[in-house]
Amino acid sequence: MGRRNREESPWLCGKLKDCGYRLTISREAILDILSKTYEHLSAEDIYLTVHKIYPNIGLTTVYRTLEILVQMGLIYKFDFGDGRARYELSESPQGKNHHHHLICTNCGRIIDYTDFVDEEVELLTRTEEGLSKKFNFKITNHLIQFYGLCSECQNKKKK
Repeated sequence: MGRRNREESPWLCGKLKDCGYRLTISREAILDILSKTYEHLSAEDIYLTVHKIYPNIGLTTVYRTLEILVQMGLIYKFDFGDGRARYELSESPQGKNHHHHLICTNCGRIIDYTDFVDEEVELLTRTEEGLSKKFNFKITNHLIQFYGLCSECQNKKKK
């Protein structure tokens, strides 16, 4: 991992500075780990990876840093019903990466999907507009998680 060249990540430095924070080793390490995975990592997963490279960064620092990054809006914190918070980047240099989740209640598999069907986009747009108007509330984001069985678990149940 190592220290990134700040010229390569001006969006990251800008985001931190906009929120009144500086780019510390722990913040940079956690953001680097999350930027290199498609998995939804727990704090413990992140700690184990960070600790290999930066042994002086403890689990408490990882938890504290994750909460700061969530408050700043740089990462999302999810509860997929397994008793462990999971984290992912909210955006990258390319911009927001909005997606929804399909969570298998049997094996715990999490599927990210962005190929929204037209009816879904239309329904969400109407719902957000209706809620915004009804409650005089400016919606800036939403989180959708569907729970069920993945294809592999469905096939196992049939046997």
